[in-house]
Amino acid sequence: MIKVIYLLLCILGFVLPYSQFVPFVLEHGLDIKLFFEQLFANKISGFFGMDVIVSSLVLWTFVFWEGTRLKMQNLWVYIACNLLVGVSLGLPLFLLMRQRQLEQQTETLSY
Repeated sequence: MIKVIYLLLCILGFVLPYSQFVPFVLEHGLDIKLFFEQLFANKISGFFGMDVIVSSLVLWTFVFWEGTRLKMQNLWVYIACNLLVGVSLGLPLFLLMRQRQLEQQTETLSY
């Protein structure tokens, strides 16, 4: 059941951010300067921007620490998802794959 929840969160984590990003790109192109100007346009948007940056660093630390501990492969995928979409995709995707890895290890120990 938890894997289904993580999968649904992955879908939401992709769809919701991109529902805002795609119209921006269609209107302005990949204008990185404008992107950051708007991201930090005021104290509240800056608050959310800083929160996402710190959350991303926490995610990267968790992915490499926990992923290495569990001998998971292709850890770069979760970092790429974080950079291309955000924590909203990178974290639930990593948790989904971590859960699969834990279940596989449990099955292996059962035999």
